[in-house]
Amino acid sequence: MASQGKESTFCMGDDIPLAVLSSKPHMLFDYFKQRFAQVTNPAIDPLREGLVMSLEVHLGKRGNILEAGPENASQVNLSSPVLNEGDLESLLKDPLLKPQVLPTFFNVGKGVYGSLEKSLYKLCEAADEAVRNGSQLLVLSDRADDLEATRPAIPMLLAVGAVHQHLIQNGLRVAASIVVDTAQCFSTHQFACLIGYGASAICPYLALETCRQWRLSNKTVNLMRNGKMPTVTIEQAQKNFCKAIKSGLLKILSKMGISLLSSYCGAQIFEIYGLGKDVVDIAFCGSKSSIGGLTLDELARETLSFWIKAFSEDTAKRLENYGFIQFRPGGEYHGNNPEMSKLLHKAVRQKSESAYSIYQQYLANRPVNVIRDLLELKSNRSPIPVGRVEPASSIVKRFCTGGMSLGAISRETHEAIAIAMNRIGGKSNSGEGGEDPIRWKPLTDVVDGYSSTLPHLRGLQNGDTATSAIKQVASGRFGVTPTFLANADQLEIKIAQGAKPGEGGQLPGKKVSAYIAGLRKSKPGVPLISPPPHHDIYSIEDLAQLIYDLHQVNPKAKVSVKLVAEAGIGTVASGVAKGNADIIQISGHDGGTGASPVSSIKHAGGPWELGLTETHQTLIENGLRERVVLRVDGGFKSGFDVVMAAAMGADEYGFGSVAMIATGCVMARICHTNNCPVGVASQREELRARFPGVPGDLVNFFLYVAEEVRGMLAQLGYEKLDDIVGRRELLRPRGISVMKTQHIDLSYILSDVDIPKWSSTMIRNQEVHGNGPVLDEVLLSDPQLSDAIENEKVVNKTIQIYNTDRAVCGRFAGVIAKKYGDAGFAGQLNLTFTGSAGQSFGCFLTPGMNIRLVGEANDYVGKGMAGGELVVTPVENTGFCPEEATIVGNTCLYGATGGQMFVRGKAGERFAVRNSLAQAVVEGTGDHCCEYMTGGCVVVLGKVGRNVAAGMTGGLAYILDEDDTLIPKVNKEIVKIQRVLAPVGQTLLKSLIEAHVEKTGSSKGFAVLKDWDKYLPLFWQLVPPSEEDTPEACTEYGQVSFQPAFEGETKRT
Repeated sequence: MASQGKESTFCMGDDIPLAVLSSKPHMLFDYFKQRFAQVTNPAIDPLREGLVMSLEVHLGKRGNILEAGPENASQVNLSSPVLNEGDLESLLKDPLLKPQVLPTFFNVGKGVYGSLEKSLYKLCEAADEAVRNGSQLLVLSDRADDLEATRPAIPMLLAVGAVHQHLIQNGLRVAASIVVDTAQCFSTHQFACLIGYGASAICPYLALETCRQWRLSNKTVNLMRNGKMPTVTIEQAQKNFCKAIKSGLLKILSKMGISLLSSYCGAQIFEIYGLGKDVVDIAFCGSKSSIGGLTLDELARETLSFWIKAFSEDTAKRLENYGFIQFRPGGEYHGNNPEMSKLLHKAVRQKSESAYSIYQQYLANRPVNVIRDLLELKSNRSPIPVGRVEPASSIVKRFCTGGMSLGAISRETHEAIAIAMNRIGGKSNSGEGGEDPIRWKPLTDVVDGYSSTLPHLRGLQNGDTATSAIKQVASGRFGVTPTFLANADQLEIKIAQGAKPGEGGQLPGKKVSAYIAGLRKSKPGVPLISPPPHHDIYSIEDLAQLIYDLHQVNPKAKVSVKLVAEAGIGTVASGVAKGNADIIQISGHDGGTGASPVSSIKHAGGPWELGLTETHQTLIENGLRERVVLRVDGGFKSGFDVVMAAAMGADEYGFGSVAMIATGCVMARICHTNNCPVGVASQREELRARFPGVPGDLVNFFLYVAEEVRGMLAQLGYEKLDDIVGRRELLRPRGISVMKTQHIDLSYILSDVDIPKWSSTMIRNQEVHGNGPVLDEVLLSDPQLSDAIENEKVVNKTIQIYNTDRAVCGRFAGVIAKKYGDAGFAGQLNLTFTGSAGQSFGCFLTPGMNIRLVGEANDYVGKGMAGGELVVTPVENTGFCPEEATIVGNTCLYGATGGQMFVRGKAGERFAVRNSLAQAVVEGTGDHCCEYMTGGCVVVLGKVGRNVAAGMTGGLAYILDEDDTLIPKVNKEIVKIQRVLAPVGQTLLKSLIEAHVEKTGSSKGFAVLKDWDKYLPLFWQLVPPSEEDTPEACTEYGQVSFQPAFEGETKRT
């Protein structure tokens, strides 16, 4: 943070115990998890859409907003809540604010019992008195000249929360602001907690002092001198730290879809795991704490255990590293540790049942690591012989692997996992980024375990297939083509990921090889950005529409929706079930990731045990449980986890990190660096050559897990998994003590709830939830159209359409893609629709589909189109000027990978968002045009909204700027803005406008062509770095005589 101004990145998820379960002391902040938006209130991209976000803070008394007056403006405005010592000193001298410094210490000289509670009450009374005496600024401070072993600092989050709640209860909160001066705050999560529970600004004096000491240390000086670290001054190091904190705060706000820090301050958008009722009532009233936990006295003891170490001679020499992030001997326990990895490797590679038993025993004897470790299984039935239990071959069909993208992990790992899952009848997940069609056919050329089709893999068998049964549709829509969708057994909509919920991602250009670029329909070396939200999901109704679209293109594939456990997930899951999803997946916070900010890995998302419990209960209460399969994942390692999840209500079970370990991962935890030593999570050829795994290893693992499940079912007296799904009565608290508290409350998980009316197998085997009667099915039953598809003929049809007809042409596209692939259809369907089209008109078009709409269309026109032609034009004699009217809705061409689109009129917001290769001409757009584009070409013959080309890393845009208003609207973070100088670029622009006029009869396009020499100089060309050397953008290919490229425009806000 101090050296680069960035929050640190890590990988592999959070596999240490919750703070309340840990044997190591934790700061109070670690008991809190950040909330995040799922489906509704979509996340914001703080990097590309920063124009809507602000960290501005106002200090001082707030008056009645309904009574205008100059006194309401009598406040101190800060640009951010991060203060340095000089800022704090200035505030302390402000006569208007009348600041009052309140020390935050408690005295344990007479014993720990009751000491923290007494000090909190005294602090609150002092705050109350100060505000009543006219102070508008309370400064809570743990700074002191002389520190005493018997006077520890109150956890600052507890102090802030207590004062905040006390002032609210006494009607004084708006009369003063709270500022914190603390040594206890140094990470983005800690800042967010303090602000979320009432602080307006924070001065992290010890963190700033650490920056100064770090910069002056011999080690840092030598690294900078040797060029191994950027050279920064002491002042710059402190500024970098503050910059990293501010960026992190914006990201935390954006996860909840919140734009302004003022909306986050005091909003308490956190969940608590491990604090008891007395702590919550005094400082965090209103926050959800599902499992109880530490009392005030127990919290005081944990605080004291930290404090007294400061007075030890050992600590004076070196601070203890608890190993909370990276595993270290003697540090915090990690679920995925070297010993566990070695035991598992030995069991699966040697195919040794005794070795797997040792692995089982190791897991059984581990320290309490997750909530389910506090539970055990008890049955009132007598054990039965294992031979009566359903076979392992049946159980493994319930197993899935995590959605790991080809890019985050290597091709070798990805394909080995898929082959193993297909052998056992389970399901692997493609992750984001598409899939190579070569993987969809069974291997027939295997000799001695090797195949020329997949020469980089070992241990193959004839009949193996490397296809992923579950194909993921993520926010970036990379590689989501009609053929990809049509070849799926299941389609997963990834709303969130356990290790980084509410965030998007970015695959760096150096990881985008030619192979990966081909799969993702991009260019090699071009960074690929996935937005935080799906831009076609801003509500539960929007999610229902995407589910409808996917059912339309592949009516045989079940659609799953992946959510992350948090309080309130039951309500979201009910909406998902009503939205016609077939499967709901609940991911725990301890899922893995290839790369994520540390604060997201550690401090967002909840345990799947609670998320699954809430989802199962809520669905049953609403009569929806039988409609959906419940799948759960997050830290699964054994048959014990499977049986626990089944008893809590899950039908299917996902394994992520452990599947990678079984195929060779050694838990080096450097996935985010591209330097994986065994080639599991690297794209470097020399490292991938070291990949040790074979599909058989993972097959062995899952068969061992299934046998373990069989053994447990036999002991419980049940013959099949169906019999225990949702049977909470099998769960009992385990007689085990947790070091920090005896007050953990598991009653929520153990509460009685009805079981589903259908068996788990019936729920899993039910038919796909269809879309009902749709226009596409009527058209496909037309003999002419079906003959044209079957025999690749040309056909022309005119059809009336209404706005209740949604995702029209999607079913056509799926049928053609399944039979011919994305580019193999040689026929031609020339379909003209008249009327008003519903949402997702022309979605997932393939080459050979020429679709024309005379009328208007709703949102998502041309979503995911891979080819063909889509023309939208208004009816004749409309009575309005077509180029001034909006005739297609928002988010058109989202994730398009090919084809052409011509619109005579304007489009709504986010036109061509995440466009890969499509070409389009439109006569005006709303905000965020061309956002996240990675290829293709967009021509706009009219005005655009704000934030044009944000996150645009590929492709070209040509925008007509007749009134000289475009420049301030362009997001210049990535793209360069220049006139259309290159002859090839001019030719491309003119040819697209000519095609537009020909297809739509556009009067605007006709006027531009008629007076070409006048209009050409009015076009701007937006060029990302990846396109600068192309003939269309590079001026070296020819020169023209008018206005040079735009240079040096300063940023405007």
